[in-house]
Amino acid sequence: MGYVYVVGTADTKGEELAYLADRIRAAGGSIRVLDVGTRAATITTDVTAAEIAAFHPLGAGAVLGTDDRGTAVAAMAEAFRRFVLAQGDIAGMIGIGGGGGTSIITSGMRELPLGVPKIMVSTLASGDVAPYVDVSDIMMMPAVTDMAGLNRLSRVILHNAAQGIAAMASKPPTPSESKPALGLTMFGVTTTCVTTVVDYLKADYDCMVFHATGTGGRSMEKLVDSGLLEGVLDVTTTEVCDLLFGGVLPATEDRFGAIARTGLPCVVSVGALDMVNFWAPETVPERYAGRLFYRHNSNVTLMRTTPEECDAIGRWIGAKLNLCRGPVRLLIPEKGVSALDSEGGQFFDPAADAALFSALEATVEITADRRIQRLPYHINDPEFADGLVAAYCEIANTQER
Repeated sequence: MGYVYVVGTADTKGEELAYLADRIRAAGGSIRVLDVGTRAATITTDVTAAEIAAFHPLGAGAVLGTDDRGTAVAAMAEAFRRFVLAQGDIAGMIGIGGGGGTSIITSGMRELPLGVPKIMVSTLASGDVAPYVDVSDIMMMPAVTDMAGLNRLSRVILHNAAQGIAAMASKPPTPSESKPALGLTMFGVTTTCVTTVVDYLKADYDCMVFHATGTGGRSMEKLVDSGLLEGVLDVTTTEVCDLLFGGVLPATEDRFGAIARTGLPCVVSVGALDMVNFWAPETVPERYAGRLFYRHNSNVTLMRTTPEECDAIGRWIGAKLNLCRGPVRLLIPEKGVSALDSEGGQFFDPAADAALFSALEATVEITADRRIQRLPYHINDPEFADGLVAAYCEIANTQER
C-alpha cells in the first residue's frame, strides 16, 4: 500500500507538521514525515532536510549552505523533486506551507502520477494556484490562518486534511480498465465532432476528452508521456493559435512533442484554428484593434485568425508533425474548422482556411506513416467524424500488426 508522505518545513512549521502527522496516524494512515526546511528542525522527522538536499545535482551544500532564502528554497524544490522521483512507496502526499513551503512541496507533488492523492494545505490556496498545480491533480486546501502555531481553527483545518488524505490513500486501487485508453481534444466549437467520435469509439476504447484550454492539451500529452494512453485523436489544435499570437489559452513549444517521443498512433485535425482566445474585450492587446472578434461570453473574446496567421499556424504544426515517428494522419475539413467557421457564420473565411490548408500541405513531409487527407465536409459534419474514426482504426490496426 505504501506510505502517506507528510511534508513540511520542520524549521518553521514543526508544531503543525507533528499535529498533522498524528491526525493521519489516528485515522489509520501509514506515514513518513519529511522535512524540506532549510534551517534546523524543531521536531524529529523520518526523512531529514539533509537527506532530501543530497538529491540536488550539486549536493546538499547547494541547498543548505547558503544564507539567501530565495536561493535555498529554489534549490530545495529541485532536490525534493528529484527525491520524489526516486521513491517507490508513495501512496499519497500531503504538505503544509506558506509561500516557500508550497513552492518546494508542489514541485515534488507534480512529479507523482495522476491519481496518486495529493493535498497541499497552503496559505496561498485561495489565490492563483496555477503555478503550483500546473497540469497535475494537486488539491489546494486553504489554511485560512497563517501557520504560526496551532489554534482552534488551524487544528480543524489540519484534522480535515488528515482525514481526507488518509481516506484517499487507503482506498484499494480500482480494477484496471480493460479497454485501451484514447485521448481526444475538444473545444465548444468542435463539441459536435468530438462527441460523435466518442460515441463511435466508446464501445472499444476508454475515451478521455480534454478541453483544449492550454492546460488540457498539456494534460493529455503528460498522459502520453506517462504511457497511460494508447492513441490520440487530436481534433482540436486551437492552443497553437494562442501560443503564436498571444492568446490566453496557449500550448507550449512542446505541443505534439509527446507524440513525437512515443510514436503513438495519432489522428490530427485543425479544430478551432480560426480563433485566438482573450478574456474580456478590454484585455485584447492594442495591436489587434480593428480585427474581427466574437464575444463568446462576458469574459471570453475570440479573434478570427487571418490568412497570414493561418499560414504561420499551418507551417508550425506541419514542422511538429514531421518530427513524429509513429503513424500520423492529418485530416482537413474543407468546409470549415469550427462552429463559427461555417457558411454564414461569424468566422467564415474561405481564404484564411485555404491558407491554413495549403501551409500544412506544403510543410508536412508525406511518408508511408504520415499522410494528409482532405474531406469535403465541415468539421462538425457526421461524415467528418466518420473519417476521423476510420483513420484512427486504420493506423491502430496497422501498428498492432
